[in-house]
Amino acid sequence: MKHFLAGLAVLIFSCMATAAPWTRGAVAADHALASEAGVQMLRRGGNAIDAAVAVSFTLSVVDPFSCGVGGGGFMLISIPGEDGAARRNVAIDYRETAPAEVGADFYISRATTASRYGGAAAGVPGMVAGLWAVHERWGTLPWRDCLEPAIRAATQGAPVGGPWLHAVEWVAGVREKYPELQTASQWVWTHLCGEGDLQRGDIVRQPEQAALLTLIASEGPNAFYAGPVATDIAAAAAAFGGVLSRGDLHRYAVSWAIPLESAVVLGKYQLLSMPPPSSGGIAMQQILGMLDRRMQDVGEAGTVRWHHLLVEAMRSAFADRARFGADGEHVAVPVREMTHPTHIDAAAKSIPLDRARPSEAAGVLPPPDDSGTSHFCVYTADGWAVSCTETINLEFGSLVAVPQWGIVLNNEMDDFATSPGQANAFGLVQSNRNAPAPGKRPLSSMSPTIVLEGDRVRMIAGASGGPRIINGTLQVILNVLLRGMSPEEALEAPRLHHQWLPDVVQFEERWSDEGMIEALGILGHETKRRPSVGKVQLIEITHEGITPASDPRKEGAPAGW
Repeated sequence: MKHFLAGLAVLIFSCMATAAPWTRGAVAADHALASEAGVQMLRRGGNAIDAAVAVSFTLSVVDPFSCGVGGGGFMLISIPGEDGAARRNVAIDYRETAPAEVGADFYISRATTASRYGGAAAGVPGMVAGLWAVHERWGTLPWRDCLEPAIRAATQGAPVGGPWLHAVEWVAGVREKYPELQTASQWVWTHLCGEGDLQRGDIVRQPEQAALLTLIASEGPNAFYAGPVATDIAAAAAAFGGVLSRGDLHRYAVSWAIPLESAVVLGKYQLLSMPPPSSGGIAMQQILGMLDRRMQDVGEAGTVRWHHLLVEAMRSAFADRARFGADGEHVAVPVREMTHPTHIDAAAKSIPLDRARPSEAAGVLPPPDDSGTSHFCVYTADGWAVSCTETINLEFGSLVAVPQWGIVLNNEMDDFATSPGQANAFGLVQSNRNAPAPGKRPLSSMSPTIVLEGDRVRMIAGASGGPRIINGTLQVILNVLLRGMSPEEALEAPRLHHQWLPDVVQFEERWSDEGMIEALGILGHETKRRPSVGKVQLIEITHEGITPASDPRKEGAPAGW
């Protein structure tokens, strides 16, 4: 019976998505229950912010392997102007921060897995503080109402799907490879992985997280950052080698910023992107800028030469990411120079169209002298747009949980350059600009994006998938705006990825055009296959209405009304 009910729930919510385009509002998330939670808030008279809060907390329950209260995120908000005024665009950074006792050398003498698994891998969580901050400023429904769907999902249970089962396999593999982590990961393994026996459609209830969310609904962020919850978080981290303290939790603060605004691209669009410590906003603006400048040299989109240009533009952007990316509040990041038309002109001109370049020759700026995630989109007919990416980093984060409250702690410390010259879990090599420091936020690939056409929102997009977030989101945007695909077609289409190092073009397994792969190989590109290049969520807004779409790679489903 439980398998039937779980399948029925997914079927119902999936069917709700087929009525698009919608006219009042829509949500695209990577889980049907989360999308519906947001639309429930809209039906109650709430706004896009109320919907975003409901979606995020629900994802903490239904996607505990991807994101949650033990992690953090980035949110872009575009607010329509009143009485003819221009739009107001805001970026909110509630990414995790390094604990006060973590400096640049903290991991040097520790086990090689210390920044990735166990208590020392956890940064100070920011999700609860971030959602509270945006709701305090713009929310219209009571805070408690926005948490109701998440509390209900935690109490009644959420059905297990393919992505959850994949995460269980990941945990099993880590526990087998590193037996010393079995104690640290035991709560996650028992309560969220069913000790490896979960099957599709099984219902997982989380009474501990239901109790926590009920407390947060009643008391706000103080329920998380002070009192017994803070004590228990610090104790869980300390039990497995961490130094995250009650003081770190008490000091955590959200960072407000101005989004990056691109020059006009593809003839009539402008991108709103996250500033550092996000690297995706800069990279996407660089890649689109290079494509714009050389498009006439390669002909129609989708050809061999066009894909070659796309790969080489990715190579240059990721080279800059490696060399300059960091938390702009701690290290000077040359954002203006990296996105300046003069530098992008030069970078575009340097791309040879008849051969691949060695990665050391790529970049927009010259090298300096020193050397698991979820996305959702919300749009309402009054013009409010929210693009939000949240994460605990790898699947089930650090594998350490706070058992009293069902919190899975992130492992964002691995996004720092914890070992000079060594790649992190995503194969990214980064400079010492991104070394850990007290209160510092690690560099991120999360790329929440809003596309404007004039003064109206044309598209909202973003993804999960580590560094593949950037290129996955970019290609879906190009599929819709440049290649004329519908949102569903744009998400279904196969994608490729290049991240400077390792120097290889990665094609999704669903990529069926072997001739394209062979042709790029002839140009000198090393190629390989990978399961996916990001899991993208998007909403397209046209004169016909609002069309949300969720990536089939993560079995999500949108909702609207």
